[in-house]
Amino acid sequence: MMKSVKKHDRKRDERFAFAVIKALSLTTALVLLLIIGYITWNAIPALNWQFVAGTPGDPLNTGIWPMAVNTLLLVVLTLAIALPLGILAAVYLKEYVREGPFVSVVRSATENLAGMPSIIFGLFGLVFFGKMLGLGWSLANGTLTASIIILPTIMRTTEEALKSVPQSYREGSLALGATRWQTVKKVVLVSAFPGIMSGLMLAIGRVVGETAALMFTLGSSDRVATSLMDSGRTLAMHLYMLAHEGLSVEGAFATAFVLVVVVLAVNVTAEMLANRALGRGGRQIGR
Repeated sequence: MMKSVKKHDRKRDERFAFAVIKALSLTTALVLLLIIGYITWNAIPALNWQFVAGTPGDPLNTGIWPMAVNTLLLVVLTLAIALPLGILAAVYLKEYVREGPFVSVVRSATENLAGMPSIIFGLFGLVFFGKMLGLGWSLANGTLTASIIILPTIMRTTEEALKSVPQSYREGSLALGATRWQTVKKVVLVSAFPGIMSGLMLAIGRVVGETAALMFTLGSSDRVATSLMDSGRTLAMHLYMLAHEGLSVEGAFATAFVLVVVVLAVNVTAEMLANRALGRGGRQIGR
């Protein structure tokens, strides 16, 4: 009798827990949809081809093409620096170095850097890259500063992805005669690719949405940066200026809508690539 009562209580608690989780999940999704819907509704009056392909030459500062190009340039250049460094550093810490004081210090420093306010990175970039190295307000300064900002995120997410790979994969590859680097390259990294892509999405999202650090390093020019020493303005910075200075509220909402679309497109593309790579990796490991 007591066992049946306890079993009934456990089932009731389980149903209650699932109901709470479901309600919280639906609430989160609803809030996200409300935010996107609110932005879209307010952005509709300003959304047109001229806004997307134009330049901010009129008094209302509409037209986001230069800022879109600058954002793309910043993301590509930043990932070109931070992505290989972050992945290689994570591989070194997880696959080649034994646990010890050195690894603990590096991980602690990485975690502290990941949680540091971005404006501190901006001040560092302004003083070190801008004044000491003479880069000033430029695409090069913004790229180097943004690389430092996202490097801890890439390192930590990559390392966690590597930890999720079963040790038996490594042992099986080494037992078949593969070197450690071949094992890391063709087995471990392939299996950890979805987790690495998750970190990549977080890194891209932070670069696209960064404002404070870039104002100190990239500058605020509304023209396309044609060289590494040119100043520029990203979409997030343009959105901040439109809203903060009251130049065009509709333009600010339209810019926000474009940012949301860009981030969603990046996330969907990255997820598709991760699923495709995971399928290929599973077939390769199976062979």
